[in-house]
Parts: sequence; C-alpha cells; structure tokens
Amino acid sequence: MKKTLLFFVLAAIIVVGCNQPAEKETANEQDSFTVAFLTDIHVQPEKNAIEGFNKAIAKVNELKPDLVITGGDLVMDVLGTGYDRADSLYNIYDSLQAKFEIPIYNTLGNHEVFGLYKESGIDTVHPFYGKKLYEERIGPRYYSFDHKGWHFMILDGIGYTSERRYIGYVDEKQMNWIKEDLAKVDQDTPIAISVHIPFINAGIQYYYGSLEENDASAVITNAKEVLELFGNHNLKLALQGHLHWLEDIYIDNTHFIIGGAVASNWWSGKRHGMEEGFLLLDFTEDDFNWEYVDYGWEVPEKTAE
Repeated sequence: MKKTLLFFVLAAIIVVGCNQPAEKETANEQDSFTVAFLTDIHVQPEKNAIEGFNKAIAKVNELKPDLVITGGDLVMDVLGTGYDRADSLYNIYDSLQAKFEIPIYNTLGNHEVFGLYKESGIDTVHPFYGKKLYEERIGPRYYSFDHKGWHFMILDGIGYTSERRYIGYVDEKQMNWIKEDLAKVDQDTPIAISVHIPFINAGIQYYYGSLEENDASAVITNAKEVLELFGNHNLKLALQGHLHWLEDIYIDNTHFIIGGAVASNWWSGKRHGMEEGFLLLDFTEDDFNWEYVDYGWEVPEKTAE
C-alpha cells in the first residue's frame, strides 16, 4: 500500500494527512484536459530501468492524457561521467520518449548537467559542458506554451557553485525572460510551472525533524524572488521533483506539488513507502485535481536491495 504525503499550508499552519483528490467541478468538456507529470525517471541501462520506464510509458499511453510533462532527472546521470556515457544515456532516453503517443514537454534536472563534477574529467571549455548537451539533445532549458486556457512555463532551476556542484537557482537571464513572458499573459489566466528542484518543501522537516534545514541543493535558493514575479498573476500550480516523495503544499492560492518519482528509490524499490509512479492531473477552466498512479512495476528479486 503506497503512502502519500500531503501538506496544506494556510496562514503558516501545516496540516499533514493522506491525499484525497477533491471532487471534480463541472466544466465545459472542451475546456477540461489531463496531464501526466513524470519526474525523476533516472533512465539507465542498469537496474532494469529501461524496462521500468517502458512500463510507465505504456501506462501513460493507456490513460491517454492530452500532454506529458517531465520533471527532470531524465537520465542517471551525466554530472560525473565522460562524454561516451553521457551520449549513450541521452540516446536511451531519446529512443524511449519517442514511444509516448502524446506530446511531451521536458524539464531539465540536475542529473542532465554534463560534466559539472570535476571527477567527470570534463573541462569547462568542452563544447557540451553543463547544459549545452541537454539543449543539443533534448531542447531549450526554459520555455512556455498554452493549452486550453492555461499557460504552462517550463523552468530551469539548476545553478552552479564555484566548486562545480549544483544548487537550486534561477539565473538572471531566465528571470528577465519570465518577466517578458508574463507580460504577454492576461492576469486572470491560470498558470502552471514545471521545475525540477522545488521552490519550497516541507518533507525535510516531516521526515528528518522539525528543525532540519534545507540545503542549497534541495530548494530553489532564490525562490522568493522568482515567485514574486508572479504576484499580479494567477499562479495555480508548481510541479516539482528532485526529492522522490509526494507532497502538496497549498499556500496563497498556489499548490506546490512534489510529484513522487517514476524511479521511486532510484529503481531499488519504494522510498518512504511510495511506489514507482507519476501524477495524473485533471484540469478544468481554473482548477485541477491530481492522483498518484502506481504503474505496476516491481523490482526484480535479484536486483532488490
């Protein structure tokens, strides 16, 4: 039985409970649609990950959502590897994502940043260093699109330190792009964001202690400044990944949802009791409901840990 961690934050009060999706509101059928949000896939030739991702894809295709949005950490991983391994991982992911029968919109995760770690042996002058390989193989690191009255923004929340480690950060160039993009969006239009590293989370305190702090790799360090850009807009939803658990924080009319993980415990079984899975979201004109879909993959006995 899978556990779901749900946080509702109202006026700085956190309530923990089990997710029970709200009853769907009546809406014009032509304005309603569904989205599958698949985060933390960590595809690799090891750990039967290819078999697992294939099963998730088959389940998505069976459910027939309008769109697929991925939440980052598509591959495992290119941070500390050479070019040949990185290239092969992107080849695997590219061949598998082509099996989706629905349009797919990818989000950059930290594990897609090529050669960032010094132990990779990759010099910073390499033509594909950092996010350049992702941009070459997958697409732009941030962009937006509209679907049935909603505005979707796919963001890059990965920053670098001088020691060549990653942190959660939205860079200045992207901040300017967000301002320009929002200037074209009506203030009443509902907005949904996808970003890999969360803007906020409460699971750290829930799982590890109420005084535990987030470090710079677990949250967007300039989240307040980014979210303030949406102050005059109708930000309804931030889809997040990275932490491999389920969490729904509701504050100031926005849901900040960490969407579990396709790989759960990095293809080694459950994490905090959570099965491998993805979010299925039902959108109406100005609202949505969500559920977590266990797509039925189990760790083969010989690889279980």
